[in-house]
Amino acid sequence: MFAPIRTERLIIRPFTTADADGLAARRNDPEVARLQNWELPYPLKRAEEVVSELVAMEGPTDDQWWMAVVADGDSGQVYGDLALHLTWQARTAEVGYTLAREFWGNGYATEALGALIEYLFAGLGVTRVFGMLHPDNIASAMVLERSGMLFEGHTRSSFWVGDEVSDDWIYGMTRPDWQAWVDRPLRPPDEVSLFDVTVGNERVVYKLRTHKTQEAFVAPMAGSYADALFPEVVDGAPLVPWMRGVSADGEVVGFVMLALRTDHHAEPYLWRLLIDRLHQRRGIGGRVLGLIAEECLRMGDETLLTSWTEGKGSPRPFYLRNGFKPTGKIVDEETEARKRLT
Repeated sequence: MFAPIRTERLIIRPFTTADADGLAARRNDPEVARLQNWELPYPLKRAEEVVSELVAMEGPTDDQWWMAVVADGDSGQVYGDLALHLTWQARTAEVGYTLAREFWGNGYATEALGALIEYLFAGLGVTRVFGMLHPDNIASAMVLERSGMLFEGHTRSSFWVGDEVSDDWIYGMTRPDWQAWVDRPLRPPDEVSLFDVTVGNERVVYKLRTHKTQEAFVAPMAGSYADALFPEVVDGAPLVPWMRGVSADGEVVGFVMLALRTDHHAEPYLWRLLIDRLHQRRGIGGRVLGLIAEECLRMGDETLLTSWTEGKGSPRPFYLRNGFKPTGKIVDEETEARKRLT
């Protein structure tokens, strides 16, 4: 028997026969169904059959799909559902989630999935949890990332819904991955500093990693090292890289690289800023910008340029919050912005 799980805002409980109407309504919303694994229309009768099977199961069962309701912890209003498929004698679990459209953007999916993952590792003792999704479903990928999952692979033309085929992204986590995510530091560090990247530490810096969805906005370390080794030619001369690692309370947590001001380049350019996935949301990025501003002032600079790609998950709000103002130019399809340092 599955005992309801309570989180800060939610309750995760078994389905009852009264939940069939809500399930059908959610699955018939074209925006909810887009990039999901069911076809429209989704008849009420089908929802009733699914719910009847879930009620009979009374909890997760090996080698069968099971679902739970996600609802408000106080009012009981239903927000959506979680899906779970145990395999290998309940040692591996595939997970999924669906929220009604009016409840998107409140962090409910991440909160519910995090509780389910904890139940799976700490309660059922599984060894691996994973989820699969359409590569265009960036919001869903971000839910998996914010629950601690790692991007594991991209399979091509591998998933069919009716006559439509798509690629699949695969995210997963093992018990050590989950423990590292749970144990990661959350509070702002006492000390943030920059250090030289040398032969002795370059491999540690190289292992820094963002979330997969952030790679559209932040180049992986392999790309940054390649750009530093083979700098782009701009205005008739190659850029001059200045790169540093970022340390927080003695731990390597990030990487930053400037293109320095030269006779051919009138202003320094913030070329790269990467904070490792286990150390994001600690205020480190803003403090790095402060350190970079100090370095630029010491080198005699009065301004600092950067640019960003627009889109879901873009760093635009971060840079605006830290004093960068768009110049009105689009450079290589990126929004250019400048910060005055004096």
